[in-house]
Amino acid sequence: MRCSTLSAVAGEPLAGTAATATAWLCLEQPGPWGRDAVVQSHLDPELGAELTRRAAGTGVRVLLIRRPGKHADTHVDAGRRLYLASTTPGASWLEQADLTAPEEVLELDFAALGQGRSTAFGTPVTTPLLLVCTNSKRDVCCALYGRPIATALNLWECTHTGGHRFAPTGILLPTGHLYGRLDHQLAERVITDGIAADRCRGRSCFTPRGQVAEVAVRARLGETRDVLTVVGETADSATVRHADGREWRVTLTEQTVPARPASCGQFPDVTVALVATAIDELVRVSG
Repeated sequence: MRCSTLSAVAGEPLAGTAATATAWLCLEQPGPWGRDAVVQSHLDPELGAELTRRAAGTGVRVLLIRRPGKHADTHVDAGRRLYLASTTPGASWLEQADLTAPEEVLELDFAALGQGRSTAFGTPVTTPLLLVCTNSKRDVCCALYGRPIATALNLWECTHTGGHRFAPTGILLPTGHLYGRLDHQLAERVITDGIAADRCRGRSCFTPRGQVAEVAVRARLGETRDVLTVVGETADSATVRHADGREWRVTLTEQTVPARPASCGQFPDVTVALVATAIDELVRVSG
């Protein structure tokens, strides 16, 4: 059985498992992808290594993306699409640029991007972007279950976002909400209706505690807009604030997950997940 099937059978919670990043850089690279795709693809490995080096410590996470369908090994240089996203709560943004050569991405100010500042590198994109992981060299579940969704809905494929045991996985930009166990209906819903709490792994700009708390409050309210942020954490709780001023303290408890492999081919092991066990609205004191 595949790792994603075993994770689902074990009932492993999704919330709190999202990759951590304050910003995302998504560079188009056709052709096959290796396990470490940024340096194992038809992208110049020296350029890939330099992208990784420049992103380190800035909060920027680098992904490769490609159109769905066959990925011929042509080695022909062509224009590349670039997406840049900042996940700052309440002020997230998405930009796109068309590059004549991938090396142009080195002109980007990585530190500014990681801090949520637009570098005017691209033009604003006002509609959400859902990327679906299909990086089979990292884990075959991603290609087996992610590619049919990307193909059917004509979504960009992307490289590893973490948590292939939750395949099919996807990331919604610009907010940076990651999803697991995607299906066609959920993919369409987050594109058209906004941020869904259903099967959400969390928002990448938050810690695992914050991710669990934000998803729990979002589910409680049925909130689909970018109006929630995490404003405080303790060892066993996190506080979430709405843009309208309301706040909730979410109690967090560790839950043991039955043995499951973290990836296909690995030995099953027991893990501990954080779950929200109580949501208490905090009373605002006037004047």
